[in-house]
Amino acid sequence: MTHRIVIDTNIFLGACLGQGAAHHVVAACLRGQCQPLMGAALFAEYEDVLGRTELFEKCRLSPAEWDELLDIFLATCAWTRIYFAWRPNLPDEADNHLVELAVAGGARFIVTRNLRDVARMELKFPELRVVSPEDFLKEIAS
Repeated sequence: MTHRIVIDTNIFLGACLGQGAAHHVVAACLRGQCQPLMGAALFAEYEDVLGRTELFEKCRLSPAEWDELLDIFLATCAWTRIYFAWRPNLPDEADNHLVELAVAGGARFIVTRNLRDVARMELKFPELRVVSPEDFLKEIAS
């Protein structure tokens, strides 16, 4: 079964930097083991993060390679429109779009390193889990 997931920008950044579990989550998307969702707000956040060259000082990829990886990743994404805002919901307003994208696209997981904030939803969606990349990899391995 292919899981529909939302990948937070911190995971994509980690993949660009070659960080183990984050890299493996993005690779799983590229292999078709899971279906990442993408929406307008998340796409804007990805573009913003990839534009911050100071984040990539220790990166093994060149700026052209980041862009190419993003293009390849985006080709695997299911573009999803968000019609309802579920607010207030998270302590950090800037993270609400992740939950809204997940709910709109029927995702089972939000994969993030920001578990402390994203997992503290006021509104509960029983089918949606917020997990670290390590826990997501265990989930798809089983």
